[in-house]
Amino acid sequence: MRELLEQRVFPLLGNTAPDGGHDSFVFDVDGAKLAFTTDSHVVRPLFFPGGDIGSLAVNGTVNDLAMSGARPLYLSVALIIEEGFPIAQLERVMGSMKLAADQAGVSLSTGDTKVVDKGKGDGLFITTAGVGAIEHGLTIAPGSVRPGDGIILSGDLGRHGISIMAEREGLSFETTVESDCAPLNSPVAALLEAELEIHCLRDLTRGGLATALKEIAMDSGHDIQIRESDIRVGDAVRGACEMLGLDPFYVANEGRMVVILPGAQVETALEILRKFSPTGSPTAIGFVKEERNRRLSLEGSLGVVRVLDLLSGEQLPRIC
Repeated sequence: MRELLEQRVFPLLGNTAPDGGHDSFVFDVDGAKLAFTTDSHVVRPLFFPGGDIGSLAVNGTVNDLAMSGARPLYLSVALIIEEGFPIAQLERVMGSMKLAADQAGVSLSTGDTKVVDKGKGDGLFITTAGVGAIEHGLTIAPGSVRPGDGIILSGDLGRHGISIMAEREGLSFETTVESDCAPLNSPVAALLEAELEIHCLRDLTRGGLATALKEIAMDSGHDIQIRESDIRVGDAVRGACEMLGLDPFYVANEGRMVVILPGAQVETALEILRKFSPTGSPTAIGFVKEERNRRLSLEGSLGVVRVLDLLSGEQLPRIC
């Protein structure tokens, strides 16, 4: 996907990487600093433990705005509905979107609806776009990352991707794996209110933790090292990954983020984030190194360090 965008999409639009490859585009209007983002959602199945395509669409866009340090304000919603899609399911999705928007404190303000012929869609596709206000003087982006920065992971990994796979393939576990789909704007706002010097934020959606951190290393130019022993993966998720041959570090999440900030502020940030993580405590998992090889490395439980890279494809298609 990264190669497709950098080689075939961005050059045709006259841009090599909009806003440094971050989750939102930041711009000024008459002195006001705003963030703008858009996202399309094509998950299959549409309904899964812990959420559905409606909550996914709202939370995904809210989180992209929050990763730029913005306070999400307004969202647009575009629906592409396949002919014959059950009205009851559409109403369920709309209700889920409204509930998610209320929880995140955003307004679903405008949108569009199209119906395509039977067999020309996959039930329902949703595209959302969002605008948020940036009310601080920080530049939260990979370019702000500095050596010595600490890296915080906001919770456990892999629940969204495994929830989707289990529902899709009819897999059952002793404990139902629920998606972590949730808005992240409240914990981000709390970090900003504490006046912490946040350098970078990234939600761990498609490609998971490893992809997010590798992209930050590539875009910032700095090496990053993380510790396997400090990264939480639930037993059910770990067991499912072992059974399916998946690496939990690359499995998608929809309510998890990494926070990169000066090492001296890590403990303060952890104290704040714990208030928002009743089901999965945040942990400090690594640091930014002096070296500028754009590498991401993982220190294993036995002390062996190995390099993590981008996947050549996706482990789990159609999950966000």
